[in-house]
Amino acid sequence: MKKIIISTFAVSALLLTTGCNNDFDTDVKDIAVTKGDADFSKYIALGNSLTSGYRDGALYSSGQNESYPSMIAMQMSLAGGGAFKQPLMPNDVGGFNNLPGFSGKLTLQLVNGSVSPVPSAPAAALDNVSAGAPYQNMGVPGAKSYHLVAPGYGSQAGLLTGTANPYFVRFASSATTSVLADAMAQKPTFFSLWIGNNDVLLYATNGGTNSQTVGGVTTYTTATVQTGNTNPATYKSNDISDPNVVAGSIKGVLDGLKSVGTTKGVIANIPYVTSVPYFTTVPYNPLTPTTLGANLATLNASLYGPLKQALTAFGAGDRINLLSSTTSNPVLIKDVSLTDLSAQLTAALTPSLGLPTATAFGQIFGQARQSTKEDYILLTSSSVIGTTAPGAPAPVNVYGVSYPLQNQHVLTKTEAAYVKTAIDAYNGSIRSLADTYGLAFVDANAKMVDLNGQSGISFDGVKYTAKFVTGGAFSLDGVHLTGRGYAIVANEFIKSINGKYKSTLPQVNPNGYSGVKFP
Repeated sequence: MKKIIISTFAVSALLLTTGCNNDFDTDVKDIAVTKGDADFSKYIALGNSLTSGYRDGALYSSGQNESYPSMIAMQMSLAGGGAFKQPLMPNDVGGFNNLPGFSGKLTLQLVNGSVSPVPSAPAAALDNVSAGAPYQNMGVPGAKSYHLVAPGYGSQAGLLTGTANPYFVRFASSATTSVLADAMAQKPTFFSLWIGNNDVLLYATNGGTNSQTVGGVTTYTTATVQTGNTNPATYKSNDISDPNVVAGSIKGVLDGLKSVGTTKGVIANIPYVTSVPYFTTVPYNPLTPTTLGANLATLNASLYGPLKQALTAFGAGDRINLLSSTTSNPVLIKDVSLTDLSAQLTAALTPSLGLPTATAFGQIFGQARQSTKEDYILLTSSSVIGTTAPGAPAPVNVYGVSYPLQNQHVLTKTEAAYVKTAIDAYNGSIRSLADTYGLAFVDANAKMVDLNGQSGISFDGVKYTAKFVTGGAFSLDGVHLTGRGYAIVANEFIKSINGKYKSTLPQVNPNGYSGVKFP
């Protein structure tokens, strides 16, 4: 219950092959390589962590070397493509040891008989590689759509105020420039743009919350869906961006590139974030009768039964059911969208559980319910379920069992609906902009849906899915891809480029790139 356990059987599944349809069916590898109507002599890639080659929870050099833009550039070199430089990290671990919150990459390690992802210590301080500029891979981990057009996003001083990004600080041409301005200065002949994920992803991966740490204590507040607010300066870090802000920012990038003569390129839409392993690995109902053991009957008698009875009296009996002794049970969660019954439950339940009357019992269960299939338990919550909730009174102090997983641990069905609505709006605008500006379009959302399907996708007999660790496509952070996953993305870009510009760039072989490394 306290960690992600990867069995030997699951590891061996990586070696199995399958007879699924092969995505090389539309490849042009046997045709002479040509540029078609495009000019690949100076290609740049704009985007966020997915563009940079980020994986395993960090940006590190070997991961950058397997970024999808570097793969595309390699194929473009066969059709007149020029140099493609990346702002490589100084080591193969990543992280910044002089900045809080930037650990090194996750690695699988054998701990107490189980294999689990463990973060590495950050390997070096924040460096500056601007002397080697310009760089053609301009992917900036953590960047939202509006960050690409924000002056000062690469300012060292801005790190203290939260207006800058250390990954752009590393290679920005000046403290006042923007990502777009540095891209325009290169006057590229071709570009790729994949941005907008973080405008909704950070909300989702943080369970619809914003966090603040003061004096070593972290507090969480509900993140906001910024519909109707087109001033990003007022957004908190994990808020969902207004669709007009995303569309306007992307249009600003396209207009800026067009102003320097860059009119040909490829743009991708945003995948449904709930199709990645970060949201699909931990089941909503992990509490088995075996796991609960003798506590099951006690929990029903002392907590679940009285709680359901009280909630029924207040018209909310559907929030809780008795634990089953024959099937797996859902975890308890806090759902901030529910009517808060704190006062009512404090009065009704404190005596029945034998807790002191002064205990704010209702604060624990006022918005509690059992999870459903429409909720997403976050990957990181696997280390929380079954542990003791700090400060909670016994016997209601076991996370997910007798104490609700808090808002930051779960993306509820209400929050997931906000996420989907935003992505649909973003994608509608991205498709429209691709058509308006005459650009190649990549339906990245459809490809991620394919990966998340039961059959997955296949290359030369090797099957790839969105299953955590054993699926081969996603790295250990459950959000970003492996080298093989990025190769799958690269091929989608290549196919779209060929289709739009009549080029014949060959696809890459995902099987030739790295996947999850086992100890």
